[in-house]
Amino acid sequence: MTHFTRRYRLAVLFGLVSVVALVLAGRWLNATKRGGQGPAEPFRIAGNLYYVGATDAAAFLITGPEGHVVLDAGYPSTAPMIMASIAKLGFSIKDVKVLLNSEPHPDHAGGLGVLRQESGAELWASEATAFTLASGGDDPDGILPLRALVWIGVIGYPKMRVDHRFKDGDTIHLGPLALTAHITGGHTRGCTSWSFDVRDGDRVLNVVSACDLGRLATLQYPEQVADLERSIRVLRSLPVDIWVTCHARWWGRYRKFVASTSAEDPVEPFIDPEGYRAYLDSAEAELRSGRLH
Repeated sequence: MTHFTRRYRLAVLFGLVSVVALVLAGRWLNATKRGGQGPAEPFRIAGNLYYVGATDAAAFLITGPEGHVVLDAGYPSTAPMIMASIAKLGFSIKDVKVLLNSEPHPDHAGGLGVLRQESGAELWASEATAFTLASGGDDPDGILPLRALVWIGVIGYPKMRVDHRFKDGDTIHLGPLALTAHITGGHTRGCTSWSFDVRDGDRVLNVVSACDLGRLATLQYPEQVADLERSIRVLRSLPVDIWVTCHARWWGRYRKFVASTSAEDPVEPFIDPEGYRAYLDSAEAELRSGRLH
């Protein structure tokens, strides 16, 4: 065996060991990471709508007599926080029948597989999002280095089965619950906002869960700017009393929760159409500026 051959074989062996180490390290990181998330006190927002997410990676429970809906799920490792919050509110994860999602990034979709396994619920997603969920976080619009890290297991999350795919404007029904999907692309191609009603006492309140409207440097596609412009127009057209997003800090989770604990009407701090319009104004200004996240 020549010196060159020995060096070549050693280089190949080192490369293989490095790839295996990256994969194992990635799987360990994905199993343990929380993205800085900690548990947050679960609470009722209004009527049958509850907050069950972490400190910033938001998740919501919508309860009904024929089963419950969970919207978003944080990281795989924050899913147990969601289940603990659901239990603390007096509900069972086994009664969750539908899982919905806003966008397929690990901090919002990574825990869906865990919740699906524990609840037996059916997972619904837009067509573009469904591909990414089923492939463990691989988005075809992502830049190649990022996709390569997903392929070798350094980032991403366990692949999951998507039971149903919906189109823009479809309404998901579970008994009397009805949530309408609005494909508001731009942050990701299949990013989904949701609108639904909640009854609180003798009033019916319009709720919108608005998708992230930030344009990413690591994910770009030709129609992205046009999609964001359309998404902002669509979101402006929706009637809103209460609004939320996938990041709790954007809609003021903690501030509104604290205010609700001492308010004569604990729902009042969450009624915030002005904040919703400010969120959209900020997103539009950011789009015009060309800023990337």
